[in-house]
Amino acid sequence: MNRELSMEFVRVTEAAAIASARSVGRGDKNGADQLAVDGMRKMFDTVNISGTVVIGEGEMDEAPMLYIGEKVGAGGPEVDIAVDPVEGTNLVAKGQNGAIAVIAIAPKGCLLHAPDMYMEKIAVGPRAKGAIDIDDTVGNNLTRVAKALNRNIGDLTVVCLDRPRHRKIIEEVRAAGARIKLITDGDVDPIVNTGIEGTGVHMYIGKGGAPEGVLAAAGLKCLGGDMQARLCPENEEQINRCYKMGITDLKKVLTLEDLVKGDDVMFTSTAITDCDLLKGVRFFGNGARTHTVSMRYETGTVRFVDGVHNFNRSEINIKL
Repeated sequence: MNRELSMEFVRVTEAAAIASARSVGRGDKNGADQLAVDGMRKMFDTVNISGTVVIGEGEMDEAPMLYIGEKVGAGGPEVDIAVDPVEGTNLVAKGQNGAIAVIAIAPKGCLLHAPDMYMEKIAVGPRAKGAIDIDDTVGNNLTRVAKALNRNIGDLTVVCLDRPRHRKIIEEVRAAGARIKLITDGDVDPIVNTGIEGTGVHMYIGKGGAPEGVLAAAGLKCLGGDMQARLCPENEEQINRCYKMGITDLKKVLTLEDLVKGDDVMFTSTAITDCDLLKGVRFFGNGARTHTVSMRYETGTVRFVDGVHNFNRSEINIKL
């Protein structure tokens, strides 16, 4: 993909974040999501790609826009697109930290067409690459990760969704002596954060959405991190959906290369509310300020974009 596209994708997530940020704290998660979808879809029409949404808002009969299979873009190279206009709709509705607008883009056929179901995940940053095993105990994984990072287990912070299904994982993390940060929603951001030193996140573990797993894998791959995953279909319908999408081995441990193939992937995320790494959208009298991270695997480039958006084009004072 043309490297100039990376800034075009920044504009896409910025548009979604700004639109959704107007709904922060208003208790309407569906309304916040729709605003983001509208903003993202409109901006995609200006980008010179021939894109197909492979992870989106749902099937064609479930979503009016950004549905799976929808064609987007103004024409150009054929790419597959994974989108989550609002990762953390509950967080936006409640005015809580951790909500982002996020997309991943790769050449056609390079993103796993993950069905809408649960996925087991374990993720770490570059220095702990090769130290994780999704089939091993939490304690053993923490021991290897601590060694790779040249830390004590007690120095590590593990992020996990605060769900009853994770009770055993949480108990094992605590028993091993590591610190744990429990989040209410949205696991893309903390998974990506494992790949960036200074965020205070050393490992992510737990079961969350499979589509979000692919999005997170794209970002973590750009950062040189490591991730393993496994699909968790819960009924016959979900099993058949996996088969329909070409996923036949349901017990297979999926690596980063299985989730995101090749060396031409891009990942872009704009904060809607404040996150560990990014600042949320801040509005002023005639505009807004956004904070975005843009990554490209082929070059290893990671850009932080601090954008000031002038809504009426009058003069504005830019302050740090």
